[in-house]
Amino acid sequence: MTSTVVPTPAVTTAAESTRTVARESRPKRNVTLTIVLFAFAVLWMIPLIGLLITSFRSRVDATSTGWWTVFGDIFGQEWTLQNFESAFVNLDIGTNFFNSVAVVIPATILPIMFAAFAAYAFTFMDFKGKEIYFAVAIGLLVVPLQAAIVPILQGYVGLQNALGIQIVGTFPAAWIVHSAFALPLAIFILRNYMATLPVALIEAALVDGASHFVIFWRLVVPMSVPALASFAIFQFIWVWNDYLVAFIFIGNRDPVLTQALYNLLGQYGQGWQGVAAGSFITILVPLIVFFALQRYFVRGLTAGAVK
Repeated sequence: MTSTVVPTPAVTTAAESTRTVARESRPKRNVTLTIVLFAFAVLWMIPLIGLLITSFRSRVDATSTGWWTVFGDIFGQEWTLQNFESAFVNLDIGTNFFNSVAVVIPATILPIMFAAFAAYAFTFMDFKGKEIYFAVAIGLLVVPLQAAIVPILQGYVGLQNALGIQIVGTFPAAWIVHSAFALPLAIFILRNYMATLPVALIEAALVDGASHFVIFWRLVVPMSVPALASFAIFQFIWVWNDYLVAFIFIGNRDPVLTQALYNLLGQYGQGWQGVAAGSFITILVPLIVFFALQRYFVRGLTAGAVK
C-alpha cells in the first residue's frame, strides 16, 4: 500500500511565490545584460568607426582634425571616395591578392590536417606517454612567435647550405612557420571536441574490423566539422592579417596584401587615410569566410567545455 504526500497550502504558496519572483526578475536581468553587452560592443567598435570615417575624408581634413570632429558638422565635411580608388590601385589587387591566397590556404589546411590526426590519436588511441606528449604540445602555446624567428631563419639557412634548398623568400617558408605555431591550438580545440564524440561508436567500428584510418576519415572527420571550421576561421584570419611572417620569410618579391597595405602609409606616414581605406578593402575576404562558417563557430569552440 502506497501513500501520497500532499503538500500543505503554506508550502505550495511559498513555492509559487518564489517562482513568480524569479519570473519577474528574469526580464530585468536580461535587459541589464543587453545594455551592458551593447555598451561593450560600442566601445569595441569605436576604433573601427574612426577608421571608417577617416577612409572617406580628404588628406587635409584627416591630418588637421580628429575623426570625431565630423559629428559636429557631418554635412559640412568634404567626403571623398578618392582614398578607396587610390588604395585599390596601389594595393595591386590582381597580384597581391593571389599572393595572400597562396599563403593563407596551405597555411590553413596543413595545421588542420596534422592536428586532426594528432587529436584523434590523443583521444581514441592508447600509447605510452600519451598525456605527457599532449601536455608538451599544449605547453607550446606559450612560446611566442617572435622569439623563434631567429632560430627558424638559422635553420632555413643551414638547410640551404647543407642541401642547397632555397626556402627563405618562398611561400613554403611562411607555410611551415604558420602551420607549426598553429598546431598546439588546433590540437587543443580538436582534441576537446573529439572527446565529446560517442566512444561506443568508435569501439563498435573497431569490433567490426574497421582500421583507425577508416574510422578517422569516415566517422570522426565528418562529425568534427564544427571544430574544424571554427579553427579554420581562427587560422585563416590570423594568416590573412599577418605582416611579420610574410615580410621576414617571403620578402618583397611576392608581397601579400598586408605588405602592400603598409606601403600605402608612405615614407613619412602621410598616407594613413589611404591605409584606412585599404583596410576595409582587405577585410572583405575574412568577413566572407567568417559569415560562411559562423554557424559552426560557437558549436565548435564550446564543445567539450564541460566534459
